[in-house]
Amino acid sequence: MSYKKKTKKQKRQIDSAIAHVKSTFNNTLVSITTEDGDVLLRSSSGALGFKGARKGTPFVASQIGTNLAKEMVAMGIKSLEVNLQGPGSGRDSIVRAFQSSGLNISTLRDVTPLPHNGCRAPKKRRV
Repeated sequence: MSYKKKTKKQKRQIDSAIAHVKSTFNNTLVSITTEDGDVLLRSSSGALGFKGARKGTPFVASQIGTNLAKEMVAMGIKSLEVNLQGPGSGRDSIVRAFQSSGLNISTLRDVTPLPHNGCRAPKKRRV
């Protein structure tokens, strides 16, 4: 039986990336991708050890931002596009955390889905 020699995983040097931020009332999820869509890093408020009602706060979102920014600087990422989605309170604090860590934010985009009249409403309640 011959064994295949494992190749060492190379650290990619990437200069720009896209941050996808989904901020809900209960949680904040962030994933950092390349421009092709390959996920490089991801984090959430639960991954940092926060539980319950504290997961949706702006403080936790800034913690996520600083942790991810340290890892992005180590990868060599300098510029960042940010896609914000959802109505949560962590939207602006995560952008501030990225900026304060020295990343250049080129575009801020709101990609929250809006219904074009949406689903049919439930029938009126008769009391």
